[in-house]
Amino acid sequence: MNNKYVNFVFLLMSGLLISGCSEQGDAPKASVSSSQTEAANVREVIKIDPTLAAEGEAIYNQNCAFCHQADAIGKPGFAPSLTNQEFLRVSSDQFLMGTIRDGRAGTGMPPFAHLGRKQVEAIVAFLRAHAKQPNVSAEIDAQPPSHGDERLGQFWFDSICITCHGPNGNGYAAGGTGTAIGKASFLDKVTDGFIRVTIRDGRTNTRMIGYSGPASMAALSDDDIDDIIAYLRTVPSKD
Repeated sequence: MNNKYVNFVFLLMSGLLISGCSEQGDAPKASVSSSQTEAANVREVIKIDPTLAAEGEAIYNQNCAFCHQADAIGKPGFAPSLTNQEFLRVSSDQFLMGTIRDGRAGTGMPPFAHLGRKQVEAIVAFLRAHAKQPNVSAEIDAQPPSHGDERLGQFWFDSICITCHGPNGNGYAAGGTGTAIGKASFLDKVTDGFIRVTIRDGRTNTRMIGYSGPASMAALSDDDIDDIIAYLRTVPSKD
């Protein structure tokens, strides 16, 4: 074989290999940098105006403290904690403001629309001032909807969730220690991602433990959790 031809082929192959290695080495750096930037934007701790938060505390004490307690820690079987870190982490401002404004029909949570938007925003700022973790509600609410089997979901709900949340998720009204997660006034305001993450991770310092992974009380799979969500979505008309 012609030596010049062999040398040409060798140089050509060497160039291709070097080029390929360079591309493979450079691509992950760009990808990691981009993902880190996105994560930083999404996971940044919300900055609160201290003056607005102080105003919110005064409004909270006048309107909310009786049920949710002076420190917003809540009372089992009566009112949920509003300063629980996992709750603040997954709740959007839209969810918090909508719940305060509209209340939750069928529960002890009345509407506070009479306060007006500015005062409701101040209450939310007061609650946000307790957050120590980044808010990830945007990415959680962007999760795809559940396509689970509601029949399997009812099995899991009756086996696990009913103990605290009561039949059909009636919550405190059924004598449970958990909130009324089966009411339309709750389900109309939360995304499937919100429910999914709450079931999976639970909430510290409450009776809502996480139900995913080997260390949990019941190691539910992602499909099991989506089945429960599918069942919850069929519940409101039953009671």
